[in-house]
Amino acid sequence: MFTGIVTAVGSIARLAPTAGGVRATVDAPALGLEDVAIGDSIAVNGVCLTVVARDASRFEVELSRETLRCTAGFEAASEVNLEKALRLSDRLDGHLVSGHVDGVGEVTRVETFGDNRAVAVRAPSELARYIARKGSVTVDGVSLTVNAVNGAEFEVNLIPHTLSATNFARLRPGARVNLEVDLLARYLERLLGRA
Repeated sequence: MFTGIVTAVGSIARLAPTAGGVRATVDAPALGLEDVAIGDSIAVNGVCLTVVARDASRFEVELSRETLRCTAGFEAASEVNLEKALRLSDRLDGHLVSGHVDGVGEVTRVETFGDNRAVAVRAPSELARYIARKGSVTVDGVSLTVNAVNGAEFEVNLIPHTLSATNFARLRPGARVNLEVDLLARYLERLLGRA
């Protein structure tokens, strides 16, 4: 589990094809890997991945064909948002995030208002029903509050801190982003017998 509070921005240093997908090397000197063990989970652009190797400033993960099929942002040299897995003793400043991406959205609009940015994202239609005004959504691993919803499109506001602590300065119309909807919405729908 994660909180959606990004603790570092890294970059994809290398991608190597494997029989089952791709092995990615992530350059992450600002993450602090001294307490990371092989087998630990790290969210990379919101995708929960297992560390299979590491040194002082880099770690490696395996991306299956399924992960590559249903996510975005794993290109060589791309910047990625990083978060270590939540410990039970940690503060929960964002919201509960599983790191299991539900789908890929597309940025449709970016507007600057002073030092803030309003970003509109079109979600896949099957996910749109889980996104509610003033609810939580995870975009590329970042816990955000939904300001508005219009059909399958939703809008979030990015404050200066979020812009400087994530890779969101790169967001432009047409950018593809990983989305994870609120866990509670999915479980509630299941409990009500609608899924």
